[in-house]
Amino acid sequence: MFISDTKRQVIKRWKSKTAFIYLLLSMTAILLNSIYSIFGHGVSSAAMTWMFLYPLLGGSLFYFLLEGFLPGIKQIKGYRIFYNSYNSGIALFTLGSLLHGIVDIAGTNSPFVTIYYITGGIGVITGLIILRIFFAIYRKASRHL
Repeated sequence: MFISDTKRQVIKRWKSKTAFIYLLLSMTAILLNSIYSIFGHGVSSAAMTWMFLYPLLGGSLFYFLLEGFLPGIKQIKGYRIFYNSYNSGIALFTLGSLLHGIVDIAGTNSPFVTIYYITGGIGVITGLIILRIFFAIYRKASRHL
């Protein structure tokens, strides 16, 4: 009983830690935009202004909802595949938005910025497909209990 309770506490702390880290990353993105706008000579970019939404909505809110709807999903073998793929996609979206903003403020454009969005989308979609598979496994396993 004691080991089971400890495992539950570790899993709950782990999920809330992920949501908290994403919240910190959102605040860091806001701070980075504020500092960059000071040195941007009055020029701003929508991509850089709104880049905080990727970790806020795609990270914090997503993991908060995931914890609410699927509390034991982390225990499923292979969950780390989803976790790594999805988080990499969110990171690429955020980084792509940052680079897009820098390129916009510099007054130029680059075809390479779209690669970040494409690979980020692939990572997020792959992660969500894997999560859907895990959800089906989770639901099937919970029916047998």
